[in-house]
Amino acid sequence: MSKTNLLDRRAVVSHLLANRKGAIAVGGLGASTYDIAAAGDNDRNFYLWGAMGGAVMIGLGLALAQPKLPVVVITGDGEMLMGMGSLATVGLQQPGNLSIIVLDNECYGETGGQVSHTASTADLVGIARACGIADARAMTTMAEVEVFAPSLQDIAAGPRFASVKIDGANLERVLSNRDATFIVNRLRGSLGFQPI
Repeated sequence: MSKTNLLDRRAVVSHLLANRKGAIAVGGLGASTYDIAAAGDNDRNFYLWGAMGGAVMIGLGLALAQPKLPVVVITGDGEMLMGMGSLATVGLQQPGNLSIIVLDNECYGETGGQVSHTASTADLVGIARACGIADARAMTTMAEVEVFAPSLQDIAAGPRFASVKIDGANLERVLSNRDATFIVNRLRGSLGFQPI
């Protein structure tokens, strides 16, 4: 695909979360967290300000603990490459309510924009399928994102995995609250649990 025809990351995330209803959204390190915040702060946004490579495992834990709620992990290709083993655990556990979206700009945006492995040999969709995630797809158009978005509400047919090719624009950071205790307690409260 031509580098000039890649999707706008904020438009993709905004569309995916537009009709989220009660879904929990887990943001990976860096830009994906800013993208989720830009789409609108929400009590069910779980922002990861660190823990690179951990977004999918956090999402898996939430999906297993809350099987009646959709859980959407939105992360980048660099973090997914770092936490690739998590896909094997998702494939083993088969949580029907978990969706994993990788915003793939083919670079390590948080460390200076070095070219990532997805620009050449690493096929994240193929890896997800090989790990047992049958619904794994690549998306390069907004039409594909629009068709995919309603499936995020399905809590029975997952897990699902999508790699979305996005542009490499360096967008303004949209910062939410960075206090980890606040973020955890806000999510717990929205699920009916007492603060920790």
